[in-house]
Amino acid sequence: MAAPRFPELTPETMTPEQRKVAEAIQSGPRGAGLRGPFNALLRAPDLADLVQRVGAYVRFSSSLPAALNELAIIIAGRHWTAQYEFYAHRKLAIAAGLSPAICDAVAAHRRPANMSADEAAVYDFASALVGTGAVSDAQYEAVQSRWGERGVMDLTGAIGYYSLVSMVLNVAGVPLPPGETPPLKPRA
Repeated sequence: MAAPRFPELTPETMTPEQRKVAEAIQSGPRGAGLRGPFNALLRAPDLADLVQRVGAYVRFSSSLPAALNELAIIIAGRHWTAQYEFYAHRKLAIAAGLSPAICDAVAAHRRPANMSADEAAVYDFASALVGTGAVSDAQYEAVQSRWGERGVMDLTGAIGYYSLVSMVLNVAGVPLPPGETPPLKPRA
């Protein structure tokens, strides 16, 4: 796709409702700018507001350690072949302590080698959920025994939220920064 499908909104081109949500996004934990899915989502301001509030929780208030939350996010991005999503969150995953080799295996749609037990629990749960729409009792128990019921819901929420974000990014045609190579090959 050569160009994004939604022209970039500016404060001057936004409706009052869009401006209000844009200000809420920019004053929250994400900081300035309307990166990622938010330029497109602002076409439906009420939806954008709800999505950004869920996203703030999923990304910044999860009970899961940041590296494991990011692992779930890149698995969702890989499932949807969301180039921007994977590109942005691969960097965040590595900054949070996830091995680049794990990120590369996820990008290649392979089960990573040499994962910790916690990483394997998240990988197996997230991969099953995006791959089949369900998790086994063993996959559920592996997450629940480590992080409790809240952890199960936080992990499920991250996978679901970033699946939505990935779909929005793909529909909107959000490009990578200039000069960046797409990190994901199309799935066969």
